[in-house]
Amino acid sequence: MTATDVWSSPPKTLKLHRDEVHVWRASLDLQASSIQSLLRTLCVEEQQRAERYHFPKDRDRFIVARGLLRAILSFYLCKKPSSLQFVYNQYGKPALSEAYNREPLCFNLSHSHELALYAVTQNRNLGVDLEYIRTGFPCEEIAERFFSPQENAVLRTLPLDMKHKAFFTCWTRKEAYIKATGKGLSLPLNQFDVSVIPKEPAMLLSIGGNHQAACRWSLQELIPDPDYVAALAVEGGGWQLKCWQWVTE
Repeated sequence: MTATDVWSSPPKTLKLHRDEVHVWRASLDLQASSIQSLLRTLCVEEQQRAERYHFPKDRDRFIVARGLLRAILSFYLCKKPSSLQFVYNQYGKPALSEAYNREPLCFNLSHSHELALYAVTQNRNLGVDLEYIRTGFPCEEIAERFFSPQENAVLRTLPLDMKHKAFFTCWTRKEAYIKATGKGLSLPLNQFDVSVIPKEPAMLLSIGGNHQAACRWSLQELIPDPDYVAALAVEGGGWQLKCWQWVTE
């Protein structure tokens, strides 16, 4: 699939159809009054997690990221954000508790620097990952440790001015996939292959050398901002992507 960089304002009567995946882009840097409003929607455990952050900016961004997750999900469920309850699998992937999820609604989120992405669908496993492109990052050293031999071979062929973006492109595609599986980093990053080069179609090429297993998944490159790269992994095919911009009132 080609990269998606169009983020629209949602219609007032937005509905999530069974063959759709919605991805929301949101800013994490909000006014103090908005942060306090979102803080009041968090559960006690989330508020305690926020208080453990040493730097106020990190604390505020955590509050916004979790508060907006509640706001976006409540938009689909027609429930108060503060009423939602979450459960976590053994690898830490969040899901809505069954009492609040009769759809059933599946979601995933990622945040980096000043932005957050939220992916929402029905009855499909999915994962999303977002990274701010950092220059001066030891890309080749990290890639040698975590990327597959095939991915490293491609990365080594690229000119220096492409390497950083290609590294983060590959990283987000791999992270989106392992988040979609719900297994997180318990699934070794070097045991499957994704396409590496930015702006070329995002693809899961093989899983443990098995190309057929990779066909069960779709990858989509997202461009939330020129300074970021992102990827979406969705189980199965035949779905349509819609990208929305969340505006905090």
